[in-house]
This record gives sequence, structure tokens and C-alpha cells, in this order.
Amino acid sequence: MPKKILIIEDEHSIATLLSYNLVQAGFETIIANDGKQGYDLALSENPSLIVLDLMLPSMDGVEVCKSLRQQKINTPIIMLTAKGDEFDKVLGLELGADDYMTKPFSPREVVARIKAVLRRANNVPTPQQDSSAPISLGKLDVYPDRFEVFLNKEQLEFTPKEFELLVYLMENKNRVLTRDQLLSAVWKYDFAGDTRIVDVHISHLRDKIEENSRKPTFIKTIRGLGYKFEEPKSS
Repeated sequence: MPKKILIIEDEHSIATLLSYNLVQAGFETIIANDGKQGYDLALSENPSLIVLDLMLPSMDGVEVCKSLRQQKINTPIIMLTAKGDEFDKVLGLELGADDYMTKPFSPREVVARIKAVLRRANNVPTPQQDSSAPISLGKLDVYPDRFEVFLNKEQLEFTPKEFELLVYLMENKNRVLTRDQLLSAVWKYDFAGDTRIVDVHISHLRDKIEENSRKPTFIKTIRGLGYKFEEPKSS
């Protein structure tokens, strides 16, 4: 069964072009021409991924993304922006978008990005892997195959990108990882050195797993280098 992609885009020509290329690539598409319709369809249609324009009538992309994440809808979101300034990109990521693209863009590149995001979001362990064993550090337990995270036995909610970054950091505990290494390993493609993306997602993780995000015990900043995941020292 083809994966369903929800396109929330008010420019008819762009929405039609994206839909055509996605159908050619084997996806099913749904198009919404304003933010409110797109938000409602995201809740009712259970799409595999959402392509979300930033500037929309009735309910802009920022509000759509924010509202979906507040409803614990962790469907991957690729945000589109025509402005191209860093503020828009970072704002979208801070609200829970998994990726962004700046207009004008190649429809083929959008399709490639969608496939990459879906591969990561639907990564299934091979039968040889232990599907029940968590990665555990301190009071943090992560089940990679189940997309579940528990802190002090309480389940936490993560977007697919936040989850993948957390797993990668934990699998490489006590190693200093540069921002460029994290971009390459987790995002899998070139962001032209836009390491602010890493910083935004690290901030999200700290807000969720640290007792005090300003004084982190799990994710340490190594000044001038990057980040290191450590097991908190027992008091």
C-alpha cells in the first residue's frame, strides 16, 4: 500500500507539481490549500509525512506544526519556506519540524528528502537484533525498535528526528561528537554547515530528559568541539 503524503500548500501550481512528482514516485497524496484544512486532514487521514508551507491562509504553518505537536502527533514534517532566512528555518525546527526546504526547490529534491525522512522514521530492526533490549543509561531507557523513551519509568514523547538523535548520542556515549558529525550521521545529507539545526534539536532533548536543561547531566557541551552524552554520576 503506498504511503500517504499530506501536502499543505496554498499555491496551486506548487501543490500540483509536488503531488505529480510524488505520485510518479509511488506515493499517494492529499492536498490542502489552507492551514486549517491541512490541520484537520493531518488528524483524520493519518498521513505518513506532511509537507507544510510556512505561509498559509486561515492558520499558518507555524501554528499547524505547533498544534500537531501539542496533540502528540509525531508524524514527520518537512516545512517549506519562501523567505529563506535563518529565523524561519530555526523557528520551524524549534516547533518540531523534522526538515525544511527553501523555495524555489527541485521537486525531485523534495521527493528525495521525503524518502530519506521516511526511511529514518520507519527503520525496522533486523531479525538478528534483540527487539526487546533497551539502551539504558541512568534512569533513561530507550527502545529503538519501539520508538519509546522512558525517564524514571515515565514515557516521554519525541519527534522522529529527536528520537534518532537521542539514540545516536546514546549509542556513542562518552564520545565527543562534532556538529558536522551529527549532521552527517543523523540528517544523512548536506546542510551546508547549518549546525544550528543540531543545536536546536539538542536543546529539545535537554528540555525533555534533563532535570535542569541549563545544567545538563546527560548531554554535555564540549566547547569548541560539539557534544558528548554521559551517564549521570550517582550522588
